[in-house]
Amino acid sequence: MTGLEAALALVALAIALWLRAWRLLVAHATIATPLLATLVVLPWLWALPVLHRAPLQLRWSGAVLVLLMLGWPLAVPVLLVVGALAWAISPLSLQAALALAVWQGIVPATFALLLGAALRRWLPPHPFIYVLGRGFLGAVICLFAASALAQRFEAPLPGVSSELGLVGRWLMAWGDAFVTGMLTAIFVAFKPEWLLTWSDERYLTGR
Repeated sequence: MTGLEAALALVALAIALWLRAWRLLVAHATIATPLLATLVVLPWLWALPVLHRAPLQLRWSGAVLVLLMLGWPLAVPVLLVVGALAWAISPLSLQAALALAVWQGIVPATFALLLGAALRRWLPPHPFIYVLGRGFLGAVICLFAASALAQRFEAPLPGVSSELGLVGRWLMAWGDAFVTGMLTAIFVAFKPEWLLTWSDERYLTGR
């Protein structure tokens, strides 16, 4: 399904560039720190199963946290770069790296964007809604939905039945979401400037 993945990546990148993603970094210089941290840490997490020849090729996504920190327009090119770095530091093929960037990165980040818009539309602006709805439970939904689509359109996990593969993806989504929710709560309390999608005015004063 390289054609589908390439199309999704190109469309997402074109929209991000049309939205002038670089302006977010210029206007919010404080997100340079989480951006650099993403580029340093996330490629290794994506490449880890290949580097250690894990029998069950389940990878950490981190895309929802990246979305919350950087916003969608900037998250898209960053996640594509993460995929390229994972390809450079591991035996991943270019096709596998592109699949990672799309199904582990762009798709769950896009789902998280849509979920965030729905929460802002239908629920009150409360910190609990942000942390739990976007950082934890919402992350579970977005990550598992993206993983299920990956299993549907991409090759299934090697040596694993589709049913067992879905169970593994479901459990991995919970682990990923737990860390995402924990870090989101920590950043809200101590480093809100690292979360581009957070607003003191909206979530603390209700404006």
